Amino acid sequence: MSQTALALSLAGLSFMMTVIWGGPLLRILRHYKIGKIIRVEEPDRHRIKMGTPTMGGVMFILPVLLLTGLLNAVALIGVRVSGIGRSILVPLIVMVAHALLGAVDDWEGIRGKRKGEGMRARTKFAFQVLFALGTGYVLKYVLDVPDVYFPGLNFEIELGWLYVPIAAFIIVAESNAVNFTDGLDGLGGLIAATAIAAYGGIALIQDQVYIARFCFTLVGAIFGFLWFNVHPAELIMGDTGSLALGSTFAVVALMTGQWPLLLVIGIIPLSEILSVVIQVGYFKLTKGKRFFKMAPLHLHFELLGWSETQVVQRFWLIGLMAALIGIGLSLV
Repeated sequence: MSQTALALSLAGLSFMMTVIWGGPLLRILRHYKIGKIIRVEEPDRHRIKMGTPTMGGVMFILPVLLLTGLLNAVALIGVRVSGIGRSILVPLIVMVAHALLGAVDDWEGIRGKRKGEGMRARTKFAFQVLFALGTGYVLKYVLDVPDVYFPGLNFEIELGWLYVPIAAFIIVAESNAVNFTDGLDGLGGLIAATAIAAYGGIALIQDQVYIARFCFTLVGAIFGFLWFNVHPAELIMGDTGSLALGSTFAVVALMTGQWPLLLVIGIIPLSEILSVVIQVGYFKLTKGKRFFKMAPLHLHFELLGWSETQVVQRFWLIGLMAALIGIGLSLV
């Protein structure tokens, strides 16, 4: 079986596994009343989502762990092991670490002392930076991944020690960007799946087989989650899923060396986080005025009159075209 066929088969398998176990998980979350709390300032149409089961990122994380672990078991524990085989541990560990951080944040927001708010922003950010710096160090000095490739240049550009802080910035930024994107039914999952599939394709082109398998396994699991998350959502991924997806997406991009293409492939998460930065900065500079009707960006378009499904579908179409352009640029 070719590597492309195997990667796509893994996507199908992880999709089926996620859909099958999604129903029981949904019943567990409902039984324990682990439901989303809507912010007061969100559009009125979001009120109906109050109490929708959250922490749904567990739904796609566990199948990915199981399938990737089984597939790489021999490479991970065997005597004859290539560095490529073990490298898949990095995105797996990053995904789990950020999922746990997100789960604590979700739980604090539902049942903790800071109900409705979650962890303190400074605390969560500190953990994100710590995780990201450790990951950047491992990528550079343990796995020795390519520093960076730019479209049109057929050679690797060395960054030296600067790689670690740059990688850390990318991981923190992307995890928060996907977190901001995950605000409408199906939006975060569709955008993340499309972008990760694009990097899976790039990994196949570069013969990074293990990364490609991991990417498509994750994409299939996200599609399984979307079975329950499309409008009207029965389940929300919460920070458990969004932080995990954003950080994993960033790590995969860094491992291919094609991370400058995040500006293209990740155009929607980039726009979402920039809208928040612009909104906050403009609000402070003008002492109370708003640049957008509301941030992140998808809420602005909702308040302009777009329906939730229109926002999701149009943002996803932009994300899909950006992913195709990004793959093309990687071949230049």
